[in-house]
Amino acid sequence: MAVRLGRVKKECKQLRESPPTGVSCWPEGDDLSTFNAVIFGEEGTVYDGGMFKLEIEIPEKYPFHPPNVRFVTKIYHPNIDSAGRICLDVLKLPPSGSWRPMHNLASVLTSVRLLMASPNPNDPLMTDIAEEYQYRKTQYEATAREWTSKFAKNDDSYEKSSRPGGSNSEEKRPLESEEKEDGNSSGKKIKS
Repeated sequence: MAVRLGRVKKECKQLRESPPTGVSCWPEGDDLSTFNAVIFGEEGTVYDGGMFKLEIEIPEKYPFHPPNVRFVTKIYHPNIDSAGRICLDVLKLPPSGSWRPMHNLASVLTSVRLLMASPNPNDPLMTDIAEEYQYRKTQYEATAREWTSKFAKNDDSYEKSSRPGGSNSEEKRPLESEEKEDGNSSGKKIKS
């Protein structure tokens, strides 16, 4: 527990002082076991202009086990399912994954942002979207842009300080008036 707490405090400081490009991350509470993050869609991609919210849970055995990361904002991507779960090697323990204690929240969020820009259709969670990405890329791109516009844009519920170029406040938290919502409602179907 002491290893985990010391490590997470150090990572919080790193995230405040030099956050990864296009990423904002902050603890949800004082116990440092749950974090909120926002990944801003990279310019020139189908997610351009989108603001994608994520939840991160730090396990008791961190950094020896990877954090649990999921998208709260609905996203159309072959490696991210309708519940927001992410298929990414760095989020899995060996032998099937590549998590190592040297990884941290910043490197995980950077890897997720890179995955958004470069999907891996050979290791999908959503096989129908992976197939579309491989064989009907124009259709995939149109749907991904539509979902980005519908679910990840026009959201002013986060303070400007949590956006790139905003003020570097001590903690970057959602506005108090924000209501927690699950953008991955199971009632919404994924296009195929």
